[in-house]
Amino acid sequence: MVPRPGPEGRAIRVLRHRRGGPDDPGASATRPTPGGMIGPMTDVNGLSIGILGGTGDQGKGLARRFALAGHPVLIGSRSAGRAREAAESIGHGATGDENAAVAAAADLVIVAVPYEGHKALLESLSQELAGKIVVDCVNPLGFDKQGAYALAVEEGSAAQQAAAVLPDSRVVAAFHHVSAVVLMDPSVEKVDLDVLVLGDDREATDTVQALAESIPGVRGVYGGRLRNAHQVEALTANIISVNRRYKAHAGLRVTDI
Repeated sequence: MVPRPGPEGRAIRVLRHRRGGPDDPGASATRPTPGGMIGPMTDVNGLSIGILGGTGDQGKGLARRFALAGHPVLIGSRSAGRAREAAESIGHGATGDENAAVAAAADLVIVAVPYEGHKALLESLSQELAGKIVVDCVNPLGFDKQGAYALAVEEGSAAQQAAAVLPDSRVVAAFHHVSAVVLMDPSVEKVDLDVLVLGDDREATDTVQALAESIPGVRGVYGGRLRNAHQVEALTANIISVNRRYKAHAGLRVTDI
């Protein structure tokens, strides 16, 4: 597989999943990676994870992996009953409730709702989410006969929209390119990909990078400021095209780090 040139001389390569078995001087250890040393590791042990839209494919897949990693997981939905059903199907101590209750109770909240309801939901939860790290993994996409394509967002991206309606939260963009099929597949023990993490708060992005790495096989890679989130969200349309052409569940790896 030949890497394609990326920004700043780096390379990004698209991987097919095969089934089967600015620096922070206050952070602790430096973590080794296949490419060398990638930076300081933040301790996220015991961090409770709330997932808004946790009954959808992506939200449920992330919930499963974080629960397996030992995190207390709270699944949110418009329907508390549906949320509890999803939590029961995942097991490993996951619980379910309405979105507002989950937003208030969790230490860190992941937004995995359809883009159509994204802004209205976050506006309704601004008080519950104040002061928290909010991870937006929403991809504003449209679909037609030619396939998936990126939608224009007035604020620039779904993540920037979240930051605009949640001025008291620490918004980070991440988990856009993680296959829900892979996340839910019990035969996949290690999820072979990198998660690009974008944001303007270094402590928040370090936390989300470490959270990503609680999933075996995953690396969290800092991908820039939140203003660049639209590029990451839009890239999902390209990955969908890769998946359709090659019958795959593709992810990304960033080389030389």
